[in-house]
Amino acid sequence: MADKIAIVTGSSSGIGMLTAIELAKNGFKVVASMRDLERRARLDEAASTAQVTGQLDIRRLDVTDFNAIPGFVQQVVGDCGRVDVLINNAGFAVAGFAEDMKVDEIRLQFETNFFGQVALTQAVLPTMRRQRAGHIIMVSSISGLHGALSISSYSASKFALEGWSESLRLEVNTLGIKVVLVEPGSFQTDIWTRNVLIGQKSVDGTSPNRARGEKMREAVQKMRKRDPIEVARAIVRIAQDPDPRLRYLVGPDAHIQLWLKRVLPWKWHEKLLARLLKID
Repeated sequence: MADKIAIVTGSSSGIGMLTAIELAKNGFKVVASMRDLERRARLDEAASTAQVTGQLDIRRLDVTDFNAIPGFVQQVVGDCGRVDVLINNAGFAVAGFAEDMKVDEIRLQFETNFFGQVALTQAVLPTMRRQRAGHIIMVSSISGLHGALSISSYSASKFALEGWSESLRLEVNTLGIKVVLVEPGSFQTDIWTRNVLIGQKSVDGTSPNRARGEKMREAVQKMRKRDPIEVARAIVRIAQDPDPRLRYLVGPDAHIQLWLKRVLPWKWHEKLLARLLKID
């Protein structure tokens, strides 16, 4: 049987890079995309170490370039014949208290984290419909189920992805296409370092939330973050599962946060978070 074909976006680092490597180690032919090919060195090194270089096809794709997406998918289908798995991983974080965020900054967050995923999914769906098979795996976040201080824009983009994906699953499940949401908790990736945009007003002297924002960033930095290989391996298991469920929480903190939200009255929940994070 020919290797299954998987597209992984945002593969230059973190969860995307590790997922591309783990898929390749498990026999997938991986089209690993990234916005900037000059950032491919980490992926190339990881592939060489894992001895899977021949299983990777590294291509450029900016998921916010909506005009380029159909051609990208057509080229992959033309070269590979099919698409068995799409992993929508590309994303970044906009941080800052909601009061301080400019609408343009929020829109930028949605362009990548939501509309980019939607556009690529729509481009892949006709191929999967013809195949009567395929997995579409959305890398969401516990922040798509649980709001958090100072990341309202990021959280909103993930909430939107959750709702859209849940609806899409209902629409395409009978066609043999499985839509899955992966919701990691806190993992050690570039999302809060290289891939974060701090709202402009949040870092200047005019923000009434500047001191609170600094406290929040300190609290986040102190959090114990897990190895993202755990997420990558979960994604591979889902990609190999012929009948995956809709949602997969990854990481104990994700399970705890969602459990607390469901069990505690909201006022208790607010007080607990304020006490834990020490944000006035």
